Amino acid sequence: MIDGESDFQLTPEGKVFKNSALWIGAFIGGPLAAGYIIAENFKTFNRPENAKKTWIFVILATILIFIGIFFIPDDSNFPDSLIPLIYTGIAALFFHYLQEKQIRSHIESGGLVYTWGRVVIVGIIGLAVTFITFIPTFFILDLFNDADTSTHTYGEMKHEISYNNTTISEAEADLFAEAFFLTSFFDDEVTKYVYIEKVDGTYEISISCIQSVVNDPEALEEFTRLRDEMKLIFPQTNIVFNLIVDYFDNVVKRIE
Repeated sequence: MIDGESDFQLTPEGKVFKNSALWIGAFIGGPLAAGYIIAENFKTFNRPENAKKTWIFVILATILIFIGIFFIPDDSNFPDSLIPLIYTGIAALFFHYLQEKQIRSHIESGGLVYTWGRVVIVGIIGLAVTFITFIPTFFILDLFNDADTSTHTYGEMKHEISYNNTTISEAEADLFAEAFFLTSFFDDEVTKYVYIEKVDGTYEISISCIQSVVNDPEALEEFTRLRDEMKLIFPQTNIVFNLIVDYFDNVVKRIE
């Protein structure tokens, strides 16, 4: 027998994601990215059934997470930043107990590890899929979960105004639509989505926008100008703009 033959060990095939990759991937791309990382490791370990079970669990968990977010009361003090920490921590716990030893053995035997570039790509794709699949659905549910909400469309672009019909009449909604046309906010280029409710005598107008608006002085100035023009049209009316991103309660800027 050749000396050292008993210590001979084949280099394992495939690549794996390490624990740090799970944390970064989940932070960027949410639970779907975490699920992908765990499932891919199971495939490398030749355990396809566990990979399928991982996807089933992750999809169900993602749905439950968004349902939970949807039902958090508006006046709750629960910090939003805790949500990604909670689901990432749970994913890391499963990762540790189900794969940590095999990953260590894989690396010690000369097995390859996925690069950080792959981790970032997985995170970005996970984020994109989450937004495309879940965010629009819950945004719509958030606007229309109450039977007191009515919706009308206006013009060729089907600009949409939703409003609380217990505090605002259809005639008032139509007047606001006319004002949006007069100010050119309702145009022939991009369909706009607006929600209006009356709170303590103030008309609060929520307008869907993108996150970058918050750090764009010119864009904010345009919304301020629009609010001022609306006040000129309705001089006896107190009007406030709420700029929202992705879902109704996520007010990123309030213009009073």
